[in-house]
Amino acid sequence: MPPAWTPHLDHPLPDGRPLTLLPERAAWLADAGLLLVADVHIGKAASFRRLGVPVPAGTTEANLARLDALLARWPVRRLVVLGDLLHAASGRAPATLAALAGWRSRHAGLAITLVRGNHDDHAGDPPPELAIEVVDEPLACAGLALCHDPATAAPAYVIAGHVHPVVRIGRGLDSVRLPCFQAGPRALVLPAFGEFTGGHVVHRTAGVTLVAVADGRVWRLP
Repeated sequence: MPPAWTPHLDHPLPDGRPLTLLPERAAWLADAGLLLVADVHIGKAASFRRLGVPVPAGTTEANLARLDALLARWPVRRLVVLGDLLHAASGRAPATLAALAGWRSRHAGLAITLVRGNHDDHAGDPPPELAIEVVDEPLACAGLALCHDPATAAPAYVIAGHVHPVVRIGRGLDSVRLPCFQAGPRALVLPAFGEFTGGHVVHRTAGVTLVAVADGRVWRLP
């Protein structure tokens, strides 16, 4: 029987509320009007190009275009970035920051919060004119603990990033690596939102649910 790929998937939180897992590698909590993304890593490609590594351009625009699509689709009242919005100080190129400023101007009324991650510590906070609230983890919000590192001690269920989880499906030459959500009894880890981030292979274990992402759809692995 083929896998049950769906446009999005409602995953129950421990308190019974549905958290909608989206193929854009984001999560939507409807009752709070809350959109969650993690590990955007804006400026990573620019950082590599400054080192002479010939990586593709346009990743910042692609990331921001996906955010545009999400904000057009869902009635978002608050966007929370679970760490690593900017990749590094070397990636704060004028063109990158200009693209980010242009995107922010299109969504000037949107409340945005960044939960600092390890890359944010090195890249520095976003420019103040972007009007992005910046906080340390954990952020208590909507009955959840919003973090960058899923290992952060918190009194509530944790939603985090940092790991960049991917799952390997198939074997040998017929295998593929797909971004995935990793939901455990204490924390749910989002896949990296950024286009140029890499990934860490995670495995299906007892008590852990993996939801793979591919081609605009999601699939809860059996």
